[in-house]
Amino acid sequence: MTTKKVGVISQARMTSTRLPGKVLLKAGGKTMLQHHVDRLRDAGLDVYIATTQNTSDDPIAAYAAQANIPCYRGDEHNVLSRFYECALRYGLDVIVRVTSDCPLIDGQLIADAVQQYLAWDDEAVYLSNALQRTFPRGFDFEIFSFGLLKEAFQNATLTADLEHVTPYINQNKSGRVTLRHYTQDKDASQFRITLDTPEDFELISLLMEQHGAHKLSGDEIMLLLENHPKLQNINAHVEQKKLGE
Repeated sequence: MTTKKVGVISQARMTSTRLPGKVLLKAGGKTMLQHHVDRLRDAGLDVYIATTQNTSDDPIAAYAAQANIPCYRGDEHNVLSRFYECALRYGLDVIVRVTSDCPLIDGQLIADAVQQYLAWDDEAVYLSNALQRTFPRGFDFEIFSFGLLKEAFQNATLTADLEHVTPYINQNKSGRVTLRHYTQDKDASQFRITLDTPEDFELISLLMEQHGAHKLSGDEIMLLLENHPKLQNINAHVEQKKLGE
C-alpha cells in the first residue's frame, strides 16, 4: 500500500463580523495565526493556509510566505472550492481541516486522530471531534479523504455546503460516508477557546500571558479551565454562530 500524503489545511481570512482582523491580534508575543500554526506543527504534518484572493487578506499571504507555509488563495465565499483546489494543487490524499480561529488547538490530538484514521484504510471514513463534542470548542478538526472532498466539490450546490466545506460530507449526502467520532471519556465541551469575539480574545490572552497556555498540552489547558471558573465565565455567554450565519 502506498503511503498517503496527509496535510492540514487551515482556512484564514481577515474579515470577521464580530472581531475583524482577529487572526493577526497578538498575545504571548505572537499573532493568533502564529500560535495556531506552531501548535499545528506539533502534529508532525505539513500545514497549508487557504485564504482568499481579497487584498484584505494580503497580510495572511505575507505571513505564510515569511513562515515558509504553502498558501492557496481562492474564492472568499466558496470555501469548499478553496479547500479542493488547495488539496489538488499540493497533491493531498488525506485532508485535516481546521480553522485559524483556534490558536490553542492541540497538534498531538490531531496526530493521534490521523493515526486512527489511517489505520482504517478506508477513503469513505470521515473522522471528527466536532460532531459528537467532548473537547472544547477551539480544538476542532475534521479528517477526510481527497475522494470525499472531490465528490463534495463536484456535487454540492447549497450555499451552506459551499461556505462551510464539510456539510455535504458529514451529512452523508452521497450516502457512502462512514462517520466516526474522536472523543474522550471526560466531557469538556462546555469550554470555549475559539476566537470570534472580544471576550474570546480576552480569555485566550489571559490563558497565554498569565498561564502559559500556548506551551501547554490540550489536557493541561482543559484542566486549567476546570480549575479556574472565573476564566470560564469570561466568554461562557458567547453563542457560536450557526451554519449560514
